[in-house]
Amino acid sequence: MHTIVTPTHTKNAPEAIGPYSQAMSIANLVFTSGAIALKPDGSFVEGDIKLQTQQALENLQAILEASNSGVECVIKTTCFLANMDDFGAFNEIYSSFFGTHKPARSTIAVKTLPKNALVEIEAIAVKKM
Repeated sequence: MHTIVTPTHTKNAPEAIGPYSQAMSIANLVFTSGAIALKPDGSFVEGDIKLQTQQALENLQAILEASNSGVECVIKTTCFLANMDDFGAFNEIYSSFFGTHKPARSTIAVKTLPKNALVEIEAIAVKKM
């Protein structure tokens, strides 16, 4: 049996800044790469954790939609914070973005993120039927 793995590419989110895809899909699952606070044109959102979290989530949403999925289809996120002191402010934006949908989540403090971002978010989602 041959399994097809499909990459996602959308201009509604920034290009990958390395040798990877914005997301990969197999069967009905979508695995996104980490999204940071880059605008679709590649410029970086300077600012606090709230602004960066909002942009990262908007990027994630665009990638999911291009993968025939959506925010409501996310089953797991992994979130990386450069400073765990930002957890409360991060959580405020994250909670507002997902609303009543509450995917499983891990939040990890890291030393440094690409572009010195304050947050990076990746997700696993199912495709819409």
